[in-house]
Amino acid sequence: MPEIAQLTYGGAVNAALRYLLDSDPRVLVYGEDVAEPGGVFGVTRGLRQSFGPGRVFDTPISESAILGSAVGSALMGCRPIVEIMWADFALVALDQLVNQAANARYVSRGSAPAPIVVRTQQGNAPGACAQHSQCLEAFFLHTPGLRVAMPSTPQDAYDALIAAATADDPVIVVENRTLYAGRKEPVELRTSPRRMGWSAQRRTGTGMTVVTWGAMTHRVLRAAEALDADGIDIDVLEMVWLNPLDIEAVLDSVTRTGRLAVVHEANRTGGFGAEIVARVVEAGVPLLAPPVRIATPDTRLPAAPSLATALVPSADSIASDLRAAVSSPVAGTR
Repeated sequence: MPEIAQLTYGGAVNAALRYLLDSDPRVLVYGEDVAEPGGVFGVTRGLRQSFGPGRVFDTPISESAILGSAVGSALMGCRPIVEIMWADFALVALDQLVNQAANARYVSRGSAPAPIVVRTQQGNAPGACAQHSQCLEAFFLHTPGLRVAMPSTPQDAYDALIAAATADDPVIVVENRTLYAGRKEPVELRTSPRRMGWSAQRRTGTGMTVVTWGAMTHRVLRAAEALDADGIDIDVLEMVWLNPLDIEAVLDSVTRTGRLAVVHEANRTGGFGAEIVARVVEAGVPLLAPPVRIATPDTRLPAAPSLATALVPSADSIASDLRAAVSSPVAGTR
């Protein structure tokens, strides 16, 4: 029987890292404050004490050095799992991700891949301000060769990290600081990695398909509950992986409902939601109404929590937008 543990989201990440360090001597875990302090959010607490400073260690404040050394150590046979404290800071080291890690497997004809895992977290939280609130998944997804996961539950956080660490491609696992200390849930401590690219059907309905990912999933589910009271049943599909993308699950759902909305915390223009919409339209799935995008407006996020709350989609604003979309006229009618 598989072992089941009651874990928070952060606890599930810690358990996955502990399993990987214990089972594979090639695995290294490092980044800013991940060792002695146990991570700025406590996610890596206890790992240095268990596995020593040769396997879990702190680095200088240099994202370029962190990611550059990760690529180098991966090319030499290690399996580094590095943390970029805020996704915003990955922009300092885009060369290491875009030009080096993403290209290594291709330019070496598969003989020298760079199997690195980059753990980072993004999204708004009280007082985070403009330089700690950006949602950058679309930046990463535009680069062929980079895999991206954005789990929202403890089980998926555990599984995504195990899958990422056993892949030969560079993988970015995007977490969210608002999820780390959530409620404990049962997590199956699997030892066999799942295949990358899974999605999760969080709610079944026929009124509209809503595709979402990351921490926004929980707001979408609260919005769906509110709409259920109005007799509107929403099909909620979470993309745990954005690359590989389970587009077939999206197409199946939209074929059933005839309506599509995408909801993400990232700002609207250039967001990955537009890619979801484009792929559905290109597939020729008949739609009863135009697709809907629900996202943060194209603006920098203020430090004031009240102002940031007014900008980022909330459960109430999502419910309002979805209610209007479901009520919109059927295509071709007046």
